[in-house]
Amino acid sequence: MKTGGSGAMFNTGAAARGGSPHKFGDQRYASSSSLIDGVEGGPSKPCEAPVQATLVLKDGQRLEGTSFGAKVNRPGEVVFNTGMVGYPEALTDPSYRGQILVLTFPLVGNYGVPSMDTKDRWDLPLYFESDDVQIAGLVVSNYSADPSHWASQQSLGNWLAKAGVPAIFGVDTRALTKGLRERGSILGRLEVEGAPPSPPQEVGFVDPNLRNLVAEVSTKSIRTYNQGGDKPTIVAIDCGMKHNIVRYFVETHDVTLIVVPFDYDLEKNPANLKWDGLFCSNGPGDPSQCRETIKSLQWAISRDVPIFGICLGNQLLALAAGAKTYKMKYGNRGMNQPCVDLRTTRCYITSQNHGYAVDDQSLPEGWKALFVNANDRSNEGIIHVSKPFFSVQFHPEAAGGPFDTAFLFEAFVRHVRGAAPQLTLLDPAIYRNDRASLKRVLLVGSGGLSIGQAGEFDYSGSQAIKALKEEGIEVVLINPNIATVQTSREDASSVDVERHKSEPIADHVYLLPVTADNVRHILDKEKNIDGIIVSMGGQTALNVGIELWRNEDLQRRNIRVLGTKIDAIVATEDREIFSTKLREINETLALSYPATTVEGALEAAHKIGYPVLVRAAFTLGGLGSGFAENDAELRDLAVRALEGGSSTTKQILIDQDLRGWKEVEYEVVRDVRDNCITVCNMENFDPLGVHTGDSIVVAPSQTLSNREYFKLRSTALKVIRHIGIVGECNIQYALDPKTERYCIIEVNARLSRSSALASKATGYPLAYVAAKLSLGQDLVSIRNSVTGTTTACFEPSLDYCVVKMPRWDMRKFQRVDTRLGSGMKSVGEVMAIGRSFEEALQKAVRMVRPGSRGLEGFELQQALIGDERETPGDDLAKRLRVPTDQRLFAVQAAFERGVPLETVHDLTRIDRWFLSKMRRIARLRAAMEGMSDVGNLDLRALRKVKQAGFSDDQVAHYTNCLPDRARRHRLSLNLRPVVKQIDTLGAEFPACTNYLYMTYHGDQSDVEPEDRGVMVLGCGAYCIGSSVEFDWSAVSCVRQCRASGYRAVVVNYNPETVSTDYDVSDRLYFEELSLERVLDIYEQEQAWGLVVSVGGQIPQNLAKPLHDRGARVLGTSPDDIDRAEDRHKFSSLLDDLGVDQPPWRELQSVKDAQAFAAEVQYPVLVRPSFVLSGAAMKVATSDSELAAFLGDAADVSPDHPVVVSKFIRNAKEIEFDAVCRDGTIMNYAISEHVENAGVHSGDATLVLPAQKLYVQTQKQVKRAAAKIAEALNISGPVNIQFMARDNDVKVIECNLRASRSFPFISKTMNCNFISLATRVMLGQNARPFQITTMDIDYVCVKAAMFSFSRLRGADPITGVEMASTGEVACMGADVYEAYLYALEGSCVKIPTKKQADEGKTVFLSMHSPGNFAEEAAKLASLGFTLVGSPGTAKALRLRGVPIEDIPSSTASDWAPAAIELLKSGDVVFCINVPSSDKLNQMADDPSAETNGYRLRTGAIAFGVGLCTNEKCAALLVESLARKFAKPDGSYGVPRHLDEYYAGAF
Repeated sequence: MKTGGSGAMFNTGAAARGGSPHKFGDQRYASSSSLIDGVEGGPSKPCEAPVQATLVLKDGQRLEGTSFGAKVNRPGEVVFNTGMVGYPEALTDPSYRGQILVLTFPLVGNYGVPSMDTKDRWDLPLYFESDDVQIAGLVVSNYSADPSHWASQQSLGNWLAKAGVPAIFGVDTRALTKGLRERGSILGRLEVEGAPPSPPQEVGFVDPNLRNLVAEVSTKSIRTYNQGGDKPTIVAIDCGMKHNIVRYFVETHDVTLIVVPFDYDLEKNPANLKWDGLFCSNGPGDPSQCRETIKSLQWAISRDVPIFGICLGNQLLALAAGAKTYKMKYGNRGMNQPCVDLRTTRCYITSQNHGYAVDDQSLPEGWKALFVNANDRSNEGIIHVSKPFFSVQFHPEAAGGPFDTAFLFEAFVRHVRGAAPQLTLLDPAIYRNDRASLKRVLLVGSGGLSIGQAGEFDYSGSQAIKALKEEGIEVVLINPNIATVQTSREDASSVDVERHKSEPIADHVYLLPVTADNVRHILDKEKNIDGIIVSMGGQTALNVGIELWRNEDLQRRNIRVLGTKIDAIVATEDREIFSTKLREINETLALSYPATTVEGALEAAHKIGYPVLVRAAFTLGGLGSGFAENDAELRDLAVRALEGGSSTTKQILIDQDLRGWKEVEYEVVRDVRDNCITVCNMENFDPLGVHTGDSIVVAPSQTLSNREYFKLRSTALKVIRHIGIVGECNIQYALDPKTERYCIIEVNARLSRSSALASKATGYPLAYVAAKLSLGQDLVSIRNSVTGTTTACFEPSLDYCVVKMPRWDMRKFQRVDTRLGSGMKSVGEVMAIGRSFEEALQKAVRMVRPGSRGLEGFELQQALIGDERETPGDDLAKRLRVPTDQRLFAVQAAFERGVPLETVHDLTRIDRWFLSKMRRIARLRAAMEGMSDVGNLDLRALRKVKQAGFSDDQVAHYTNCLPDRARRHRLSLNLRPVVKQIDTLGAEFPACTNYLYMTYHGDQSDVEPEDRGVMVLGCGAYCIGSSVEFDWSAVSCVRQCRASGYRAVVVNYNPETVSTDYDVSDRLYFEELSLERVLDIYEQEQAWGLVVSVGGQIPQNLAKPLHDRGARVLGTSPDDIDRAEDRHKFSSLLDDLGVDQPPWRELQSVKDAQAFAAEVQYPVLVRPSFVLSGAAMKVATSDSELAAFLGDAADVSPDHPVVVSKFIRNAKEIEFDAVCRDGTIMNYAISEHVENAGVHSGDATLVLPAQKLYVQTQKQVKRAAAKIAEALNISGPVNIQFMARDNDVKVIECNLRASRSFPFISKTMNCNFISLATRVMLGQNARPFQITTMDIDYVCVKAAMFSFSRLRGADPITGVEMASTGEVACMGADVYEAYLYALEGSCVKIPTKKQADEGKTVFLSMHSPGNFAEEAAKLASLGFTLVGSPGTAKALRLRGVPIEDIPSSTASDWAPAAIELLKSGDVVFCINVPSSDKLNQMADDPSAETNGYRLRTGAIAFGVGLCTNEKCAALLVESLARKFAKPDGSYGVPRHLDEYYAGAF
């Protein structure tokens, strides 16, 4: 479309596209040195020129990078450590003496280095493990020169430089680690450009193990700690003892500790020392070098004085006893080594750093193995069978690392004090296995997707079904969400080909609302159910489980709650009980008081002091919560929470306001044997005050020190054990950014949104493992399904960074409050993976905003506030200060304008580390904009740009060229991304994982291409218009591809989906669905073909660009897809075919559009091309609305035409879904909308088989569809929408892809249309299903799921632009039964027969009440009291309907009185049908609040059932009348899918 007329409809930001017309403030970033990126300085320090460095390995490899430590050359043994925190502790650990340390976690230096001068009471450096840096050199992938932490005194690079230790970044540490893993540790050298010549002893490759390293690090004199008093004395042999060991002895256990050199002769005892116990410490190198120590220990074990050894001390004690040691291929160095106590079989997570091990087969008589490594089975400790001697290979004092085995110090000190040995027994739980007695389990699902409870529960439920079926347990599922994978059944598609593998499915699926009543009915029917799982279905399932337990419904039926017991769940949900539980273990949560009345809430707030946080108990996603600054705001929030629909228990919590603190969470897993691990920790980008579902979340945490990380971890384990959770849970903290002080926010005793994120972020299958644990299995016996060789009792080590970013759709709603707070508003999320924060962050931006180039702030500022030269600075400051869905881009705009980092931090309270990375992106952008041509970017510069996450589109935009030229330039430099695996263990162990991502931080790919790969492009983030139904389609396609003998390669980035489970496909790329990245993967995989038609609009929009660049798109030709997606081309095609459609025109100006509207008469429909969920689609009823809507449409789809067509009132809308082959329809389904045309199909109520369509209408639909299919030569899925009035059928639109109705028709007809379509697209000999709707004796109704309760201010009416967040579908013997089930499943509160008998009130307010007179009279006859707005009541009384006026109301302003009535609790349902002229949800004055608007929002606020469509209201009344007429007012025994398919009802 060309610019014309007033231009309002075409204002798409041309100035922004053309580049930045202004300077970005006083601070200039356009320094070319920032592109080659040496060590970037802080706010005032300029970028330094890079100093090159090289890691040279003895096998000849040379790894280039950049120096950031001392400018010296240094040899050493190259080893790696998989810890994600604790680098100050690790670098000062004497056990690393002489070693070049490779840190596998790629982001290092984030929290700087604390002061070595800060000492504890023993005059030891508080934050370090020795007085010096012990390593020979450091190798990392990324280095942060701008650290951020309250304890930081200097950067890591400065610290190393002062210590004379070289360091290098920019190395592919994952590839290096894999090489070390395969070959074993190797000698190497760090060589720094310009370094002085090395001394003779450091020339070449020098093996430090040939030196007596212990002699170098051991104390040279005797030192005594904590002397005096009646304390036992322990002599510690210092072989390189860490400072934290001293602290454990003298602070925790109050003993006198005498530290002696490693070669002190204990037998001769020249210092005449006396001791009650002997300790042998950790240390570096070969234990056989410590002959003097071994000799002393040989003398010591001839006596009965207690002995305890750690690490090297374990090896020395073994050698002294007569056993042997050996050098391991690599050794164990990390903080997540699982070690099993052979006395109890308990498994503990330990910190280790050693290259030698004890051969426990060589232990002499009287000695036994004490611990064993659960992964590699190496010895982890020894013990004497009769004397008080024992040692362990790991570090119980763990700095850095976990403190899980600190009890060993206590055991040793008890020996020293002469206490009687404690009896160590196996836990009786070892013999408990619920699997032995379980035969059938009821799995409670979550229902339709809503804000706060989305697709993550399809993932968790599907994993649970898989785990249960593996154990031979039958699964009964209740879940009305027909679009989910978990509700799938084996279907007729399986007859065509033999399955690649058997897919686990539930044995019986009940498409019923998730309520306690329905669960009771199922339990009564399925007599032999003996277990129930309520932890996999979100808050919905949890609340149902609590209700069933409290009513003793489960106890009476002898049904066990599997996993966490209900009393433990209640302890986490009820704030009073939770607070009491925490006090019992000396833990605290933020100051908080419960309240059940408004007065109680005010009293609590006065105790705490304003501001306060108000939260509803037993709710999900912060529903019903908010911050109150005063009594008035608190009263408003309290009334809404207590009297509305937020809380099921009518309890609210008044919490201390901790906004500005960091928010951190841990995912915790515990089994019945009390093995307990944390799988993932995460840190919110936004400070506390923004709900975690609305915050950017980073995994693992980036700004926590070792002390903070493991303090919070230890607290998590303590809390979860005390509460008694079995399975998986989540604990959230508030952490003071200026101290180590923390508060516990809450514990979620179930699988959550964070659980899905943690699973996908780490590769650890949380839901699968939790389901196994619920059966009584233990973590040690469950294998890590990613590696196949290691145990599930481990804590993943990440060698990448994950960024989760929320997806909002608030611009779809008028009047909605876009501010973010304690109540969640996002509709979906994305997960990006990179080896730098910048890379992951920019990926995430492109994922959440398809079509965007990356993180850009200036463009947003132009769009939001116009020309900045005319904008006061206050506007940007406000956008920074107030959290909204756009604040991230406001922050970026601030950096692009040169706003100082400290100013941005003060306004946002976002951690400086995150802000420094965003500032670097702004600097790189400015540097590129200073270049005249993309060709000026050489390989080094372009690599740095790509490593910072910049897309080819961004590079092209900033260097004034086309994206294809930028791509060609990059490929000419042979710069391509590499593929890396997510293997859960930081490359420490071999893994066969297919879980992949792409990065420019690397030199080698982890995988190679394989034959016959079919790429299936997924759906991307869930949003309004693209939800779980497209994930079902993608999974169905993938399963069929594998069944047909093809390798399925999935590309998707949505962590909530089943398609992104590691075991669904042959390869999974957690990557962008952008043209650039899909081409990268297509070329890397050398794919056979691409499927773009099962993931919704995002992959569909890529079809033509991919095709034009040589990719093979399977199914319908991309040229034909383009003809259907382009509104102008498709409308022209229909005209050519003689297929009727509403009058239309592609227009060049607002003036022309208004002239067309005048010609056909309003209303008219504005329709952009290539969009999903009717984005920017509006019904205009006036010239002013038309002008505004045309501008919105051009903004949404600037590169494609906007068509305006006549909108036809009172027409029925019809859905035609089909699978075609070479233009011929193979199978099809025709469903009808209950609502008339004008309600988006995603919001409409669908009925299948259609109940009110003339046969002639159906024939016309079929004929028109056949013409379209032939003209477009369709091969694959197709959805065509029609409208019909009086048998006059017209086409609305055509989608040459799977639609949201495909799972609905597939499960209703028991035929997987996507499996059939996939066989067609693969070119197989597919046979049509032998079924028609005439064969179906039941009816299925699909109802939309709305989340208006989350979107305060949004008007809860439907129109042509989609507003629903999910859907449910239920079956019934007739449309009335199915409709009531579907409405209840979508969380609409339906009036009951009991309420009718009690004369409860139904409120009516309708634009045309005369049309509803018959239904209103029927409502009154059922027993309901009718109350109406003045106009409605008057019109209905004239027609003989008994209806009352609103008490104390006026004709012009009756809403306040109506809201008081709603608040009273007497109104059980509200029917409000606005004028059809308001289909676009926009009043002439957007700020005006009409009576109807206030009524509708009031009904949502107070939890009253609401219907705003006349057709739906009529169907509801008829359905209620038929149900109430039944003898018991119910539909009797529930039926599962197979019973419907078999006609058994």
